[in-house]
Amino acid sequence: MTFPHLARLAFIPLLASTSVAADANWAAYLGDSGGSHYSTLNAITTENVKHLQKVWEYRASGAGADNRSQIQFNPLVIDGVLYGSSPELDLFALNAASGFPKWRFTPPPGVGGAKPTGVSRGITFWREGPEQRIIFGAGRYLHAIDPATGKLIESFGEKGRIDLLADLDADDAEIAGRSIVSTTPPALYRDLIIVPVRVGEGPAPSVPGHIRAYDVRTGKRRWIFHTIPHPGEFGYDTWPADAWKRQGGANCWAGMVVDNERGLAFVPTGSAAFDFHGGDRVGANLFANCLIALDAATGKRKWHFQFVHHDVWDRDPPAAPVLCEVTRDGKKIAAVAQVLKSGHVWVFNRDTGESLFPWREEPIPASDLKGEVTWPTQPMPLKPAPFARQRFTEEDVTTRTPAARDAVLRRLREARPHQPWDPPSERGTIVFPGFDGGAEWGGPAVDPKGILYVNSNEMPWLLQMVPTQNYAGDASGTKALYAQLCMSCHGQNREGNAAANIPTLAGIGARLKPADIAAILKSGKGVMPSFNFIPDRAKLALAAYLIDPTTDERAATGSAPEVEHAGMVERAVGSRSPFVTTGYNRFLDPDGYPAISPPWGTLNAIDLNSGEYLWRRPLGELPELTAKGIAPTGTENYGGPVVTAGGVLFIAATKDEKFRAFSAHTGELLWETQLPAGGYATPATYEVNGRQYVVIACGGGKMGTKSGDSYVAFALPRAPN
Repeated sequence: MTFPHLARLAFIPLLASTSVAADANWAAYLGDSGGSHYSTLNAITTENVKHLQKVWEYRASGAGADNRSQIQFNPLVIDGVLYGSSPELDLFALNAASGFPKWRFTPPPGVGGAKPTGVSRGITFWREGPEQRIIFGAGRYLHAIDPATGKLIESFGEKGRIDLLADLDADDAEIAGRSIVSTTPPALYRDLIIVPVRVGEGPAPSVPGHIRAYDVRTGKRRWIFHTIPHPGEFGYDTWPADAWKRQGGANCWAGMVVDNERGLAFVPTGSAAFDFHGGDRVGANLFANCLIALDAATGKRKWHFQFVHHDVWDRDPPAAPVLCEVTRDGKKIAAVAQVLKSGHVWVFNRDTGESLFPWREEPIPASDLKGEVTWPTQPMPLKPAPFARQRFTEEDVTTRTPAARDAVLRRLREARPHQPWDPPSERGTIVFPGFDGGAEWGGPAVDPKGILYVNSNEMPWLLQMVPTQNYAGDASGTKALYAQLCMSCHGQNREGNAAANIPTLAGIGARLKPADIAAILKSGKGVMPSFNFIPDRAKLALAAYLIDPTTDERAATGSAPEVEHAGMVERAVGSRSPFVTTGYNRFLDPDGYPAISPPWGTLNAIDLNSGEYLWRRPLGELPELTAKGIAPTGTENYGGPVVTAGGVLFIAATKDEKFRAFSAHTGELLWETQLPAGGYATPATYEVNGRQYVVIACGGGKMGTKSGDSYVAFALPRAPN
């Protein structure tokens, strides 16, 4: 099998940087304050990497028996101590040379006395003189922890933590109980932590995603930037006049980076809620879907660029940007690069926000959904070329088997013919690259020469919109409540989504009682957010509906219905979108493989100086297809790469649960090993006592693979003496 569009286009030698002394630590999330994923260590080289061996494995415990738990953590290693997180969000410290544990921190209970759930991608480490602390997000709280003991520093916030639902410049009663979590660690600027948050994106009301900075010592808020502008602020006129009171989203969930020399924070923002229908937010919607350069000390906007106007595709930046240097006309330019789910990379002058490559506004199709007003154009970079295919046509359909091809063709012809920027529809819209990219949250690496390395997905997804009125068939409104809150994940018929590790709700009554389900709705579980903002009566009614959709509200709650359907939903979720989606559905063939021809995952090296590709290759393989003589297809992948001064690129990420090393110069595979579970995280590399290590969190639990709880470290064999 050949991939002509992945042919190697050019070769430019990569030279190890000699201008910076090797740093033994991996002291910040993604390597440094600029998010480079780069290490100056060079003991492991392209020549000796084949001799890597496992030197320790730490079992953090807490892997879910249902194979739905994950670890997405990028460990920090500072002065010989490694900091990681378990699937259950316990933070721990290990001896980085041996994996021997030093301490463990369990976050205090959160809403309703429940332990925080979800995932964590990293921590922030701050020190100044003798003072030092770890900032660790779990659930809706940020905790300050003593790195020496693993104990809360109670002078920070309220007894060692701050509640991210507070200090939002919003009506506290209005946002009470709504979902907000800290998944990605704060950026650090002097004594400030600038905090990214994840909020709800569905048709139910969500929290506004304003950017806030806190004092690292006290936990007091120092500044706020309103991503949904208030009256009188720049961008206010790109929303309806009252949007600042009711609109949610436009949050930085992917993480941000800081240029300490310039005092600038570069903040990518998510889409406004509801992701797929914006009839209640007509306009371009600044500052959703932007890269914003903020004065890190004050939160004042310096410049911004909006990648998507009035997003109805969930096309927000999926990863933190990276700071880099590029050369133009013999001059060095300080740049910031942002990868997108669409498979594009934008490169900007850090000082001015000017794009360093040409781009244009392209006309796009208009929406045919009632109430929707799509923006007439969208920005499109003309260089570099996209690192994922942009169209899914009949020519691209899988040829794995004739039966698979025929089945995909039939479904493809039922949906709208695919074109980029085709809006959501009732007929069904193909989103390609899909909701997880192109680029995903792992993000790219960049080296000192301006070479960017990014892994990419090539998976089509199907998006279908359904009028909310289709779910108005019950007097109590629980059917509509399910559609508003649950259907996008669990499906129209509670069937779940095995490919996304979302469980079926069919038969849930055999496992849980209504009160148990109501408790989960209150606290959240795993990656499922809390729905504590809906009344207790509505929780019980929804729980009964999940057990038996024919149950009426009187049987569920022990009381007569107080209001008709519309009132129930409006009181429970605050508003009603005229449309809901049938869910996040990968477009697969009948055997569960992608509907598109390979490659399904790639690794790419792009020279940001010229905009040209140095090399591209499939990333990952499916052993059962390889055994049939099919060349490695690449797989979906989650988690980013690390590149080193030794010329080696390390990445796990793939569905085949392997960890690999490639030549950063050529893309040649140099080494690979099987992990105990999928490494859906970004690795870290560090040095202790002159020995270089590379470590990866093996949490699994994505794409139907088993969950794990291991951190595995590799190093070269020791010399005889």
